[in-house]
Amino acid sequence: MHPYIGSGPYCYANSLAMALGPTAPSPSIIEVLTGSPFGMHLLGGRLPLFDPYGWDDRGIDDAIALLGWTCRRQGADDGEQALAMLKEAVKTGPVLAGPLEMGLLRHVPGMTGPIGSDHFVAVLEADDTQVLFHDPYGCPYATLPTQDFLAAWRADTITFYHAEPYTMRGNFQQVRKVTTEAALRAALPGAVAWLRGRDDLAVPPGTIGGATAVHRLADLVIDGLDPDTHDHLTQFAIRVGARRLTDAATALTSIGRDEAAAIATQQARLVGSLQHDLVDGHTNAAAQTLQQLAPTYEQLAAALS
Repeated sequence: MHPYIGSGPYCYANSLAMALGPTAPSPSIIEVLTGSPFGMHLLGGRLPLFDPYGWDDRGIDDAIALLGWTCRRQGADDGEQALAMLKEAVKTGPVLAGPLEMGLLRHVPGMTGPIGSDHFVAVLEADDTQVLFHDPYGCPYATLPTQDFLAAWRADTITFYHAEPYTMRGNFQQVRKVTTEAALRAALPGAVAWLRGRDDLAVPPGTIGGATAVHRLADLVIDGLDPDTHDHLTQFAIRVGARRLTDAATALTSIGRDEAAAIATQQARLVGSLQHDLVDGHTNAAAQTLQQLAPTYEQLAAALS
């Protein structure tokens, strides 16, 4: 097991760490506490995501609670209400805003219209003219004209979150002291539930999870991925999936769950190896890797139970 240190699409974990301040755990720990490493699903039967069936930004709320914090989560009906809400919230500290539509964040080169990709930022200041925020995409103290920020924050092109428009979390308060080790141990039952498939969550029609989803993705790879799905996998899903599993292995090792950590490491190696094979067109090898990956989710659940 080799910990990973480097860049990666951890926008909400990074933004939450900034919002919690100097006592926050690392974004890698936050990511594990959201439950995101513990599963895989095909959204609508087509879009592959290396996070659990039914998982979305509710994992952020789980991590906040596990760490002994509370916050106020809000949404708005329109931009005017959202801006008033945001201006009031930043008076007490940074605000975690998102999901936002990445393609409408005009400070990012090449972003000229919606691309259906979600993003999160830590807002520091807001007024009628400008919004100031730390963007974990590599832009500290980024600014946007207020109306541009509101257009991205409306996020009506982000369909895979059960979030209301203009979702934000603010007024973060630590209500009890929780060690990282205690938070990770408390998260294990939830991890098992994610791995074995929760049935209490609404998902888009056709969505499948776990081993069934992995086998189906292997079939899609053999049949030939459409360009959008191929780009989604190679530019985002594989990168974040392999990192999540690597961070999970590191976290599990830190609390003495070595068997589970070994399985998570195996998963990370399998997912990570998909990057080259799919970029270079080795579809048979990628499909074989996915077939090896499929049974590991139940193996990890058993090790954590």
